[in-house]
Amino acid sequence: MSGRRILGPINRVEGDLEVRLEVDDQQVLSAQVNSPLFRGFEQILHGKHPNDALVYTPRICGICSVSQSVAAARALADLGSVEPAENGRLATNLILATENLADHLTHFYLFFMPDFARDVYANEPWHDEIAGRFKAQTGSAYPEVLRARAELLHLTALLAGKWPHSLALQPGGTTCPVEPHHQTRIRLTIGAFRRFLEQTLFGDTLEQVVALDSDEALDAWAAAHATTDFGRFLRLSNELGLSSLGRGHDRFLSYGAYDDEGPTFAQGTWQDGHSQPLDQSRITEDLSHSWTAGHPEPRHPFEGSTIPTDMSERGYSWCKAPRLDGQPMEVGALARQLVDGHPLIRALVSKSGGNVRNRVVARLLELARVVPLMEDWATRLSPGKSFCTAAGLPPEGQGVGLVEAARGSLGHWVRVHKGRILNYQIIAPTTWNFSPRDAQEVPGPLEQALAGTDVSDDRGEVRVQHIIRSFDPCMVCTVH
Repeated sequence: MSGRRILGPINRVEGDLEVRLEVDDQQVLSAQVNSPLFRGFEQILHGKHPNDALVYTPRICGICSVSQSVAAARALADLGSVEPAENGRLATNLILATENLADHLTHFYLFFMPDFARDVYANEPWHDEIAGRFKAQTGSAYPEVLRARAELLHLTALLAGKWPHSLALQPGGTTCPVEPHHQTRIRLTIGAFRRFLEQTLFGDTLEQVVALDSDEALDAWAAAHATTDFGRFLRLSNELGLSSLGRGHDRFLSYGAYDDEGPTFAQGTWQDGHSQPLDQSRITEDLSHSWTAGHPEPRHPFEGSTIPTDMSERGYSWCKAPRLDGQPMEVGALARQLVDGHPLIRALVSKSGGNVRNRVVARLLELARVVPLMEDWATRLSPGKSFCTAAGLPPEGQGVGLVEAARGSLGHWVRVHKGRILNYQIIAPTTWNFSPRDAQEVPGPLEQALAGTDVSDDRGEVRVQHIIRSFDPCMVCTVH
């Protein structure tokens, strides 16, 4: 049926999300993505002491808490020219990686794969197998994944005191020193998570998965590992054409992931088969289709504002429209691995662009790539040495903290005057991916990815949801 369809609220999404679709009898003509819950953390921080950001910003979200903490700590470190202690740097990497990998695991098993157990696929020969494995709450994978996730998150107790909303992450490092017996437990916990991935998700060593370097190599691997969870996803992807579903603008951004005397995964952008360095000063926020008041022209976050209003004539979301050089950018694991140059991801994107299959493959590949890094960081911790550099903050100045959360590029920009926060602006990963149109009516990445989706049969709505979930939205971070 032609006309407008409204999807929402959508389940298995962190926060509130509404998607309005203009459709004809065959496909989605255009989409408007609405983040309907305004929360106002940027207003809460105005006038506070800069260190209060370390308390408030982790509470933006319960599943991206560490990412917000790290971004705030980096912004304050930049403000005060603070160099973190080496132990603190390694511990921060481990804490952030723990949260990111837990989120990747949650997304695949609990958010994304259960959609293939829906009744709309009941006539498919693979449906009973997939439903038995991935159906929400009752699938056989459910208890296995929750156990593995919970055991992995024990690392945050050892390294950050608790999760979420830890106060251990500071501009100078971390405040929870590691003793030798803690270091042993950390290494054992990472080893247990490696075994879960190798035995359950991949049925292969992490090194073999990381070594995949082409579309042909991935197909051959999938045929040889068809009964593993990753193999099952790849089989579904081929049968349902997920590599031709949800293609966006194909412009990608990564702030660079983790900090080991420079980004472990590279910082930059990727477009038209080429990488470019990132100049964060060219990031702007467009308010034209957001329910926010303020400046009519796009501005850099240091000069930006977040003032809610019901007077915006073209507004349809609380989300603003971040742009780099005036262009929407897709962020996330696909962007990270593409910018970093992993051969498999570059081969997949070269062939079919950013799409549902490639976004999920990049997340699972990242699980395989990051665990060995965690093993190295844990080995290099030096019990007995400092984990945090003590330093004061100046009464005047500004700082930026850039970090890669599980869902993509997260930035905090802070300006301080007379020892108090004058302005604090945050652009979260889902703000990039779920942004509304800008003043030139250019849609955000998800809106572009939804355009052209086939809705001619009873699977139209679930195709739309596959696309939405492939970005792994976190709406509470979006409108913070």
